[in-house]
Amino acid sequence: MILTTLKLNLNTVDLTDEQFYQLCQNNRELNFERNAKGELIIMPPVGGESGNREADLIIDLGNWNRQTQLGYTFSSSTVFKLPNGADRSPDAAWIRRERWEALTPEQRRKFPPIAPDFVLELRSATDNLSTLQEKMLEYLDAGVKLGWLINPQQQQVEIYRLGQAVEVRNLPTELLGEDVLPGFSLSLNIY
Repeated sequence: MILTTLKLNLNTVDLTDEQFYQLCQNNRELNFERNAKGELIIMPPVGGESGNREADLIIDLGNWNRQTQLGYTFSSSTVFKLPNGADRSPDAAWIRRERWEALTPEQRRKFPPIAPDFVLELRSATDNLSTLQEKMLEYLDAGVKLGWLINPQQQQVEIYRLGQAVEVRNLPTELLGEDVLPGFSLSLNIY
């Protein structure tokens, strides 16, 4: 049995940010997100291969960040309260140091009200590609500067840049962090 993402339309139920936070805290075994339309999204867990790939990507980003100390790296367990009203959890994210440190301690403890500078999504076997592509566009709408959608099923990666058309590359390829993640490179071999 393959688990899929479940969307609940909450148009008539207006969850406050605090209520959404409490819903997540009271149901820690579930991964919740909210899109900019206010739909509640229940994310299925990923399998071993996707979890391992995701961990490797976070390690690569984290190692680069430890060397440069330019910002902070976040895992898929982090929910960001985006300026467009969405509450999203990218598989990996990064925020410049001065932007993160400008948040109050309370803002950092809960769901930080900030759009990451960089996000990475890794498509798992349970992910619908068009749903992930919509999520990537939502990130850009919220102010994310650079995003990578890695799609092992089609052996491609989609590169999202603020104010630019989406670039699609076939795997294997090398991705550069450009001016968002200066000096960061990621070699993607065939998954």
